[in-house]
Amino acid sequence: MATLDLQEQEQLDELKAFWKRHGNLITWLVTAVLLAFAGWNGWNWYQRSQATQAAAMFDELDKAAVAGDADKAGRVFNDMKSRFAGAALTEQAGLIAARVQFDKGQADAAKASLGWVAEQAGEEEYRAIARLRLAGLLLDAKDHAGALKTLDGITAKDFAGLAADRRGDVLLAQGKADEARTAYQAAWKAMDEKTDYRRLVEVKLTALAAPPAAAASGAAK
Repeated sequence: MATLDLQEQEQLDELKAFWKRHGNLITWLVTAVLLAFAGWNGWNWYQRSQATQAAAMFDELDKAAVAGDADKAGRVFNDMKSRFAGAALTEQAGLIAARVQFDKGQADAAKASLGWVAEQAGEEEYRAIARLRLAGLLLDAKDHAGALKTLDGITAKDFAGLAADRRGDVLLAQGKADEARTAYQAAWKAMDEKTDYRRLVEVKLTALAAPPAAAASGAAK
């Protein structure tokens, strides 16, 4: 029994010596882990809180858009940009705000909203949609160079056909029929044959004396 007590004493002394040498380091490591865990929980709470607030503001903007209140939609969108710039809901809000702003004759405000989404959106698809719509507004304003530059920024493969079609519209407005025809042909080829919009491109090509059906028939001979 005395031997066992001696062993326990030795183990206790070793533990004390170990703690004396490494106690501070262990304490700091444990503290760091606890802080990291607390920080992770805090960040998750913050993210959930931000998402909830962004969703509430998006709902407010959507209601303003349905009511046709372009001024309120614009104000809410500006608030969302300043507070939740990186949220997907803010990108969607920009597209909605631009639509109601345009419908209410606020073309410059609509361009600004679309311009923000085109440059700041994290999702490539949202940037492409914004650029397509912005190019249309610039075309309406006869800013052909601006429209073409805006279309140049569309890199999403799924939007290649629509971008080429819009490019054709701009080129045709500039009186460049041959270049417009080439753009429309590229649009027609890029679109799925089951896409309804493809028929509209076909109509444009037919109006330019280049119906795609005839071109396909000629290539098959």
